[in-house]
Amino acid sequence: MKLNTAKQKMLEGKPAFGYSAKSGSPVVAELLGRSGVDFVLLDGQHGSWGAESIVQGIAAVCATPAMPFARVIHNTYAEIARLLDAGVLGIVVPMVDTVEDARAVAAACRYPPVGERSFGWGRAVNYGDDYSDWIGEQLFVAVQIESVQAVENCEAIMAVPGIDGCMTGPADLALSMGFHPREAINRDDHARLLERIAQACRNTGKIPGIDTGVPNQAPLRVKQGFRFIPMGADVRFLAAAAASGLTMAKD
Repeated sequence: MKLNTAKQKMLEGKPAFGYSAKSGSPVVAELLGRSGVDFVLLDGQHGSWGAESIVQGIAAVCATPAMPFARVIHNTYAEIARLLDAGVLGIVVPMVDTVEDARAVAAACRYPPVGERSFGWGRAVNYGDDYSDWIGEQLFVAVQIESVQAVENCEAIMAVPGIDGCMTGPADLALSMGFHPREAINRDDHARLLERIAQACRNTGKIPGIDTGVPNQAPLRVKQGFRFIPMGADVRFLAAAAASGLTMAKD
């Protein structure tokens, strides 16, 4: 059995910290996995991964202590099942606004009788012949709550069997509320919706998560009760370090 150490930390009430890999480079994904984070989230929605490279990225993260997580582009059975069969231990599905959306996610992720996942797998065979015996317990399934409609339905969404938690998208939530994401940090109405999401997770015994964008926002979100914490992406880190290096060179 492969223990999903990131999920276990969250179930124990502790935060799990991770980085997003958007560059499409398995080498960079491996470097992130060796940084000490609990998971690496291969971003298939906003990243540069292709159908083959994301499988290589999963393999690269599997060679590190971090858990291999991935975000799909759409809430479709085909996209979710492909990454599960490739060996991810966490799946994030964007734009889940209704209970029906959440049920579709659970159906794609879980074997019967909970879901409708087809029996069989690809590189997940590396986990051993007992994979199907434990993956239902070890897989972390998170839906994204990133619209006003999703917040209104959040407690019902979180109550869906097979859903372990959520990942809030603060930027898309701000857009759904009618203002630019850069204003969110100073908006009380935005903060109240984030609290409603965290409370819905507490009420249903599920794991609240949020994309902090940058690591220095992580302590605030942990204090607010969030436990699934992606906190920045490889492309931003590289761009910032490159710009900082040039600044130092010119001083």
